[in-house]
Amino acid sequence: MNSGTVLTGSIGIAIGIAIGVVAVATDLVRRVVPNWLTVAGVLAGVLFHAATGGWRGLGLAIGGAALGLVVLLPVRMAGAMGGGDLKLMAAFGALLGPPGILLAAVLAAIFGGIWALAWLGFRPRVRAVPYAPAIVLGAWASWIGGGS
Repeated sequence: MNSGTVLTGSIGIAIGIAIGVVAVATDLVRRVVPNWLTVAGVLAGVLFHAATGGWRGLGLAIGGAALGLVVLLPVRMAGAMGGGDLKLMAAFGALLGPPGILLAAVLAAIFGGIWALAWLGFRPRVRAVPYAPAIVLGAWASWIGGGS
């Protein structure tokens, strides 16, 4: 583990990539981020970090998952985001830990704004923009950048 970012090692990296690819694909095709994916992501993050980082890893994973939920909860409560997006942020929070998921949320907001403008430019009559791509890009950018 490095300075608060929990996602390390080839298994952790594979988990982060797999969750991101499946989330983006299902959100773009079916307009849903499935519960099985987000629950599996949280569990994988918690179990992986408990095994590799002991109690500290477990604490960072649980704290990151909780913070991932909390950071997007106001957006969800305002009706501007689906529940799957909220749970996807929790899954990445379990992988990235608290500092990493906070950076991921900021980056996802930036990527999300750009993504929404592009999406609405090509589909001006749609009522909702799939947000999983922005969350995944934000999480991956946080992870690559060190997340702290």
